[in-house]
Amino acid sequence: MAEPWTPESWRSKTLHQVPTYPDAARLAGAEETLRTFPPLVFAGEARRLKASLARVADGRAFLLQGGDCAESFAEFRANNIRDTFRVMLQMAVVLTYGAAVPVVKVGRMAGQFAKPRSADTETIDGITLPSYRGDIINGIDFTPDSRIPDPERMVRAYNQSAATLNLLRAFAQGGYADLHKVHQWTLGCVTGSLQGKLYEDLCNRLSETLSFMEACGMTSETTPQIRETEFFTSHEALLLPYEEALTRVDSTTGDWYDCSAHMLWIGERTRQLDAGHVEFLRGVRNPIGFKAGPGMSGDDLLRLIDALNPDNEPGRLTIITRMGAEKIGESLPGLVRAAAREGRSVVWSCDPMHANTVKAAGGFKTREFDRILAEVRAFFAVHKAEGSHAGGVHFEMTGQDVTECVGGTKAVTEARLGDRYHTHCDPRLNATQALELAFLVADQLKADRQGDQATARVAAR
Repeated sequence: MAEPWTPESWRSKTLHQVPTYPDAARLAGAEETLRTFPPLVFAGEARRLKASLARVADGRAFLLQGGDCAESFAEFRANNIRDTFRVMLQMAVVLTYGAAVPVVKVGRMAGQFAKPRSADTETIDGITLPSYRGDIINGIDFTPDSRIPDPERMVRAYNQSAATLNLLRAFAQGGYADLHKVHQWTLGCVTGSLQGKLYEDLCNRLSETLSFMEACGMTSETTPQIRETEFFTSHEALLLPYEEALTRVDSTTGDWYDCSAHMLWIGERTRQLDAGHVEFLRGVRNPIGFKAGPGMSGDDLLRLIDALNPDNEPGRLTIITRMGAEKIGESLPGLVRAAAREGRSVVWSCDPMHANTVKAAGGFKTREFDRILAEVRAFFAVHKAEGSHAGGVHFEMTGQDVTECVGGTKAVTEARLGDRYHTHCDPRLNATQALELAFLVADQLKADRQGDQATARVAAR
């Protein structure tokens, strides 16, 4: 029997990656302020996402999850939000053509401010200071004052998240996402690239289809699915004081929801079964996820699944694998078999970013596009061999024309990393690389779908 859960029961557990605030009174004051604020998202929205993820788990939809490694206060601009949203729309259109199923769009946006770190401190030129843990906790500047955890940053992160969500909702529901505008979503940095040309060809085919549908009476006015889209938000539930303060009882069901985002996940460094992060997320009714690295065993996986989704509710739980291109083929099959053997309903999603980070010349952290692609391909191959569903992908990406990951058809080289290296933490795919990856994933989805259809035709004879 599980112990009784409350929004604050995590406080009695072992905690990892949670900062120590020097002024407890200021922390309590910031938490109380957040408790008085309106929810950022609503329980009904979270339930709609859960229903969509249930279709993903069943192979009837595909999950696209992407956005910033870590949102920042300095880069908070309407154009940056718009451009990332535009790339997500482009990727979703490409994937829908390949998979021939709906694409569930979930942004790493409007709350992805906190980052786990491999060490509590960092040393530069003989000076040691606390590590930067994201703008919601402390500052990136390497000064003693900047690195002190400041609870007032949680209030600023809430306000920025609210503004971001307001803009995302306007884009998704106000006509910007209308499929008739697919040509307008192309960013300038993509124009003229191979991906831009492929996307333009896809847009032309889509426009012909829409013209045919309009002739049949299905227009933006008569068919809302053409005019608008559903776009959900997510982030790693790392800073538990912030998450608890935004956890509310749903008036229609009496259930607790973390109203900071539609979906929350637990990272690789904080998924200990008896620790605070698992304790907190087991009690909220949002769709949730956890990262699974190459060191996870089948038994550990099942214990974590049972703790977080004891009722085996479809759409409740997403397992986000992050194993590295060299290890996924060896590590993933055992996990897939364990979940299938016990009849566990989960969404399998691939994060090919985090286990493929390397240090380049000049000290820049980077990721090689070919290794990212290799992990995605291996992810699909494992699920194909195991007879399970490769349910989604999880990327760190941006609509900005950054030079943070090397490779791709536009060939960002190590020598060019310093040109536009803007991330506050880990390297992100730029718009062209993200669209290129979407086309490659779409080709994989299409090949798998055609293979399944061919198998079904043979079986029917």
